[in-house]
Amino acid sequence: MTLTTTAVLVPLLPFLGAVAGLLLGRRAPGFVRPLAVLPTLAAAALAVTVAIKQGTGPATDVATELTPTGSIPIDLALHLDGFAVLIAVLVGVVATCVQLYSTGYLRNDPRYASYAALVSLFTSAMLLVVYTGDLMLLLVGWEVMGICSYFLVGHYWETEAARAASLKAFLVTKLGDVPFLFGIFALAADAGTFRITGILGSVASGGLDHPTLIALLLLAGVAGKSAQFPLHTWLPDAMAGPTPVSALIHAATMVAAGIYVVARLLPVFAASAAALMVMAVMAALTMVGSGLAALAQDDIKRVLAYSTVGQLGYMLGALAVGDRGAAVFHLISHGAFKALLFLGAGVIIHAAGTNSLAAMSRMGGLARRIPDAYWTMTVALLALAAIPPFAGFFSKEAVLGAAEHAATGAAHGIPGAAGWTVLVSGLLTALLTAAYATRLWLRAFRGKGVEAPDHGRQPVVMNAVLWALFVPTVALGLAAPLLPAWFDGRSLAPTLTTSVLGTGIALVGGLVTCAAWRHTTALAARTPIGAVVAAPDAGPEAAEETAIATHAPVYGDNAGAADPADPGRLLLGPLQPHAAVGFHLDAVYSALFVRPVRAAATLVRFLDRAVVDTYVSGAGAAPRWLGAAVRRAQTGNVQTYLGALLAGSLVLAIAAVLVATGTGA
Repeated sequence: MTLTTTAVLVPLLPFLGAVAGLLLGRRAPGFVRPLAVLPTLAAAALAVTVAIKQGTGPATDVATELTPTGSIPIDLALHLDGFAVLIAVLVGVVATCVQLYSTGYLRNDPRYASYAALVSLFTSAMLLVVYTGDLMLLLVGWEVMGICSYFLVGHYWETEAARAASLKAFLVTKLGDVPFLFGIFALAADAGTFRITGILGSVASGGLDHPTLIALLLLAGVAGKSAQFPLHTWLPDAMAGPTPVSALIHAATMVAAGIYVVARLLPVFAASAAALMVMAVMAALTMVGSGLAALAQDDIKRVLAYSTVGQLGYMLGALAVGDRGAAVFHLISHGAFKALLFLGAGVIIHAAGTNSLAAMSRMGGLARRIPDAYWTMTVALLALAAIPPFAGFFSKEAVLGAAEHAATGAAHGIPGAAGWTVLVSGLLTALLTAAYATRLWLRAFRGKGVEAPDHGRQPVVMNAVLWALFVPTVALGLAAPLLPAWFDGRSLAPTLTTSVLGTGIALVGGLVTCAAWRHTTALAARTPIGAVVAAPDAGPEAAEETAIATHAPVYGDNAGAADPADPGRLLLGPLQPHAAVGFHLDAVYSALFVRPVRAAATLVRFLDRAVVDTYVSGAGAAPRWLGAAVRRAQTGNVQTYLGALLAGSLVLAIAAVLVATGTGA
């Protein structure tokens, strides 16, 4: 097969698997798992083949006109370069791992067939975003991912948390998609094409008339899709969905799409210094705010969710200082260890019967019960904290090195203030990341108390997937010297200054958290925490659904728990209750948007019922009353009709006489 044909099959195979799974899910349930796994596995293999064939050579750009529009044409365009082919490999590998893991995790779920089909469709949409060379086709994949996330996050629709989270994810991302759509139209109007290569050529020749406006409109969509401040609030709540879905969204699909789009269109953003500065400030606020929030969460998946928000902030920060190679390197590295962390969290939730770190900290023997998850998650958390020699260290240091480069004025066209903003916030986030990673590890695996309930050994496929993702988590950093040839040619090697600072700060964060844990852990035995633990014979999906449904009733909300033995409470001090609820951003949105919209809806309903309906009802009532009056004269009595006729004739005769008399006079 040619390179083009192979690349077309990569997003097509999961799409066909999704269609077949939806059609055959009820009629032939035995085919559901093969239709879920095999097309995605084949797509991953073909993505690797495309990456090998494309290599470090010139970009492959193929297009044919899809439809004439009368103005700007829409093309079926394929664009392959180092960025696209490597991210496609990430998407294919993570999606395959998620599908395999789901066969064990959701083995007893009655809605597995529709779930697996939606995961395949989700994967196909992301691969379309990665490979396409036309913004309108990219928008199709972008929106398909949005609707898939709505259904997948709401998979446990019996729980109120899942229903609310799916709706929130859909609405918040759509809030960003509206300006994103306008940004695409404005960009195409200035450049005269939807083709990405044509747009970049127009930027190079100074053909954009409104670069700042276009960049900010696109950035609004990216903030929604990639969960950046101030549109990040949907992502932590989306943890009400199944754990494999969380892994897919966080590691390789939806939230990665926004970062990838900015990387592809970086010259558009670089044409406006103001847009780069806005991007840097957005990244800084996202990184630091999410790090503080992660340190206050009790739900293990919400800790990881806020972690994703912060790591995406690193990627956006790298783009703000003009280094898309560092951003995409961290995107790939993060995809590997974050998928491992989420899938490992699924094993922990099943083994512990709860998603509460407060409850886990009062259980003994959890690490012995799940050794595979214990060892792989330990390494993944080290990678998240950017401890050498794991993958996260190399990719995060590439981001900090790029920020240092821009801060010292060595990056042409990049504001020095943007570099300093990203560098300082990145180092502070390194401290917070190490702190919440250490807190999660200590509370989950070093609990003391009664033995964790025995939910049986995890399915082999779940543990096998953890070890498969363990390999890139450990070894991906070794690829750092090879990646510049696939990207823009810039070195991704760690610099001495940022490496020493970043690693030292991370170690300080971890050690301080350990000290706080030693100080507070004695309180755990003296302060029992109420917990609802799933039944020992419950499957992974049932244990998670129980944990999601009971967290708020037991602890007061879906985020925190009033646990004096929590080291995060000691470290954050008075900030802890505010950080646990995301610094009240949801309350601000409720006051600014939700309540006014509801009030306006109430007013409209009143006007519709009390005013509009009154006129409509009145218009119908007048003929009804007239008909009722006339109906009374219709008695059916002939004598009455003759009497009325004679009376009328008499009246007419008298009137005629009076008229004649008056005329004669």
